[in-house]
Amino acid sequence: MREGLCLVVSPLIALMKDQVQQLNERGIKSACLISGLTAKEQEVVLNNSLYGNLKLLYVSPERLRQRVFIEHLRRMKINLFAIDEAHCISQWGYDFRPAYLEIGSLRQYHPKVPVLALTATATPSVAEDIRRLLLFGKDSNTFCNSFLRSNLSYMVFHETDKLGRLLRIINKVGGSGIVYVRSRRRTHEIAKTLQGYGISAEYYHAGRTLQERDLCQRLWQEGKIRVIVATNAFGMGIDKSDVRFVVHLDVPNAPEHYFQEAGRAGRDGQRAYCVILYDEGDIERLNQSSEEKYPPLKIIRNIYNGLCNFYKIPLGSGEGVSMPLDMEKICQTYNLKPALLYTALQHLEREGVIALPPEDEITSKLHIPISREEIYRFQLKHPQYDALLQMIFRLHGGLFSDFVPISERELARRCYLHEEDIRKTLMQLDALKIVCYRPKNSGSTLCFCAPRVAAESLYIDEKRYRKLKTCASNRSDYMQLYLEADQGCRSQLLLQYFGEENATACGYCDLCISARKNALPRPAETNLRTQIRAMLHKHPMTAEKLINALVMNNAASPTDIENTLRDMVDAREVGINESFELYI
Repeated sequence: MREGLCLVVSPLIALMKDQVQQLNERGIKSACLISGLTAKEQEVVLNNSLYGNLKLLYVSPERLRQRVFIEHLRRMKINLFAIDEAHCISQWGYDFRPAYLEIGSLRQYHPKVPVLALTATATPSVAEDIRRLLLFGKDSNTFCNSFLRSNLSYMVFHETDKLGRLLRIINKVGGSGIVYVRSRRRTHEIAKTLQGYGISAEYYHAGRTLQERDLCQRLWQEGKIRVIVATNAFGMGIDKSDVRFVVHLDVPNAPEHYFQEAGRAGRDGQRAYCVILYDEGDIERLNQSSEEKYPPLKIIRNIYNGLCNFYKIPLGSGEGVSMPLDMEKICQTYNLKPALLYTALQHLEREGVIALPPEDEITSKLHIPISREEIYRFQLKHPQYDALLQMIFRLHGGLFSDFVPISERELARRCYLHEEDIRKTLMQLDALKIVCYRPKNSGSTLCFCAPRVAAESLYIDEKRYRKLKTCASNRSDYMQLYLEADQGCRSQLLLQYFGEENATACGYCDLCISARKNALPRPAETNLRTQIRAMLHKHPMTAEKLINALVMNNAASPTDIENTLRDMVDAREVGINESFELYI
């Protein structure tokens, strides 16, 4: 509406591209400066920002470090600086990005232009950091709505049969929904499974083409598909108001992530359900996450020293030098695990020592989407793959819960094979759906941003590092507390995390419902046993069908029914036939 150009600083390329596309479709001339554009394409965007009547220009915070961009910025007719995902500026935030610390310098180029900082998940300490680091004065305003979403029912269930519980949720709640998982392969598999049960479902992840993602999202938004199974790449910018449920089959690392993803439900103000299904593996992964992401500083300094030696960079030299990044060879040379090397490189980038290419260009990754028992049976039936799988398990942990960086070169060396043989075999295993294999992109480069110094003299802000590690650990701990709480109120727990201490109990979460039931006279267990016998006297049924029928009849909760069935099986009141059906 104002004359001139709005400069939007955003951390996510996918979000920038999506918003620019939507704006241009609505007749609002917009563009983004992102990695991957040729020099000529960048020149066109910059010229349009000066002379082409652009209304919005999207850039990453890292772009603000570039001299060419700053030279153009000084000449742009800016009407607003908008900082998206502003929590990234805070060391207390869950997604700290060092480049955000420099955004405050924008004010010096256009001191009279207003600055707008936006985030959906700021705790009080993060909000204070945003005001301080973006140089908001005493005359600035903070607009903060309550985090309370009174129409959302938060539910958490410890569940070994996540898929069975998911099906019951979808059938009972009805309407459209989102199912979040961590791996791309699982999005596809779970969507296919839901389709097999007659539920219209599609899958969404960043690995699909733009056309596939757009079609998938459009069909879902138009109500032609009930369920989207997605990684956390899905959801930003969606405007579907009637989402009735959001189910997490894998646990987010932080309450901020969960609150943002769950909050995509019920935007029409009607009742909606936000459910987490977790097992012991999820708790184990939460406990390990902060330790793996923040190794001892001595290790990071040693890796920096090895990196400089690997590229033969003398002391005092190297600033501005770019080199081909060969993660596998570096790992082999210094006997490093790819995950540790990549983590160390990320921390060196945060300190401004190096600049990394995008994550998917750096290293190959592997994930096991099936259970340990299924892997074992596969190895027995297909011994030609056994040696490689054994070596993969020996070298890498965490494969069953997430993608893990791997080195084909190291696997080839250990198995006495050629690298190409390893890649072909992994591709075969991927086609058989035994592993999810994401090979690295070639041609990625590493840039040294500062002259080399002795490892012991390398400056790392230890205070900030400890704070980041503590914050990551605290977020994991709070997420575990949220999962394992057996009294209180889920909504209160989330609101307290965001600084709302005096929130009242919601009355609709699983803890509130459980407390209300416990306060009432409990129905006699014999009544439930009578109903089970009556239904099984008619004909045998699978446990899943029996539980669904009893839940629909409001006989009891799924957990109570399962416990009663186990007791009846143990007492030989109920048996299980060859078709896995229960009978009297």
